[in-house]
Amino acid sequence: MRKNISMLAGITLLVGTILAGCTGGGQAPTTQPGAVQSPDASAPAPASNVEQVFRANLTSEPSTADPGLAKDATSGTLVRATFDGLTRLDGDSKPMNSVASDVKLSDDNLVYTFTIRDSKWSNGDPVTAHDFEFAWKRALDANFGAEYAYQLYYIKNAEKVNKGEVSADQLGVKALDDKTLEVTLENPTPFFLQLTAFYTYYPVNKKVVEANPNWAMEAATHVSNGPFKLTAWEHKSKIILEKNEHYWDKDAVKLEKIDFAMIEDDNTALSMFDNGELDWAGQPLGGLPVDAVPALKDSGKLVVHPKATMYWYKMNTTKGPLANVKIRKALSLAVNRQEIVDNITQVGQVPTMGMLPQSMIIKKEGYFKDNDVETAKQLLAEGMKELGVTQLPTITLSYNTTDRHKKIAEAIQDQWRKALGIDVKLMNKEFKVHLDDMHQLNYEVARIGWNADFNDPINYMEMFRDQNTGNNDTGWENERYKELLKLSATENDPAKRTQLFAEAEEIFMNEMPLIPLFTDVDIWVQSDKVKGVQVDGLGFIDLKWAEKVE
Repeated sequence: MRKNISMLAGITLLVGTILAGCTGGGQAPTTQPGAVQSPDASAPAPASNVEQVFRANLTSEPSTADPGLAKDATSGTLVRATFDGLTRLDGDSKPMNSVASDVKLSDDNLVYTFTIRDSKWSNGDPVTAHDFEFAWKRALDANFGAEYAYQLYYIKNAEKVNKGEVSADQLGVKALDDKTLEVTLENPTPFFLQLTAFYTYYPVNKKVVEANPNWAMEAATHVSNGPFKLTAWEHKSKIILEKNEHYWDKDAVKLEKIDFAMIEDDNTALSMFDNGELDWAGQPLGGLPVDAVPALKDSGKLVVHPKATMYWYKMNTTKGPLANVKIRKALSLAVNRQEIVDNITQVGQVPTMGMLPQSMIIKKEGYFKDNDVETAKQLLAEGMKELGVTQLPTITLSYNTTDRHKKIAEAIQDQWRKALGIDVKLMNKEFKVHLDDMHQLNYEVARIGWNADFNDPINYMEMFRDQNTGNNDTGWENERYKELLKLSATENDPAKRTQLFAEAEEIFMNEMPLIPLFTDVDIWVQSDKVKGVQVDGLGFIDLKWAEKVE
């Protein structure tokens, strides 16, 4: 016997307690679902004679347009616009049916059966259950190099497939026919339908992928199944998306075209917005110049949107002085986070002395005091004694090129110099190079932000479970930490699960492979003519329901 869960409500996590709800069957709504900056979803869409072209800036070149390889927010924005999953998130981060017209769940909460609706790829091919099976097995192939492969580990045998311990044939996913996909999990996973809205779970067109391994890097060969299709990609210059006439829910898509510029300089992008050349400037697509934020806030033009996102500095724990835990702790404790959020970011970011954002925080007071310079000096002295040195060599702090990242790095460089007498060299890099260098452990300290993929501590903690996990990038690993996360996967008591997470986070913060700075927010400005852009509480932007009005 199976439970019909055609539409499963999302998860709200309050200090480790997961509350999930569900509603009965029916088609997924085709109007905008309760999004930020949107009209009432129950009201008819306003008539508009405005040209349906949305113009915005991407601060950096997307690393890929392949959902199996997407690993950064810019690529995620492109993939989310051009692909569609079994489910799609609404404005409250709740999953709604999308390519799946119906979902049934077995009584033991382990087997999901998805019914695939009639839909097509942008080249006219039918989207089938086989496309999902192929895509997930492809992402788990270690030779493919998907850094988000671990997001599939909730599926039975997925981790073993990824590590080459069993064949892909033993993965708990099977296309029973073109319209039916059966998925068996390792353990009951109440947020699984949130995961199926994430891009690692998107399908790819098997025929296209097998014919051309580089299909996703050029517009001419790109094939997708989402609201928009990629029609032009002038690398490091611009990207153009157009409405996908083959999309199953095309009547809900109002925009005819999305025109993305790729300008690294935030001041230039804001000037283009002021001149009417862009409809949107700022996050989650790009950035705003820090110096402009107070005036934009005072004018009432600035949109400030809380999200489950952390701003971190990761540290390479495998070599040099940062292999010493006391040196790492000294750097973290010497940071004055309050000064940074008061004087640089300025729009409600919360200094955070743990690894988790405010929406899922476990230890609210944190694991150390902000700006604890005296303890930092003591730890630095002890660490240098252990290393047998009287002066640390110059430490390189890397960040990707935006105005905000630069100013934060300069502030921390100054704080470390004044508090600890450490010489810090700043190095800015193009975003793709920055990510690649981190993944290759070709750095010492590096800026990174982490947007939650779903609102549960495991989403943050699991990336550090294994030293070679795709998004770890610190070289850190701890056996007890790994054990606690594995125990959490089978613990059904929310309070006990929270206790496991609390012990895991304490281990992590005691060994300090990263420096937590603050829980972030998204800030942007948008044209009054733009409606229906969905920015959810996880920081995801979805342009499916966007439109231009008078």
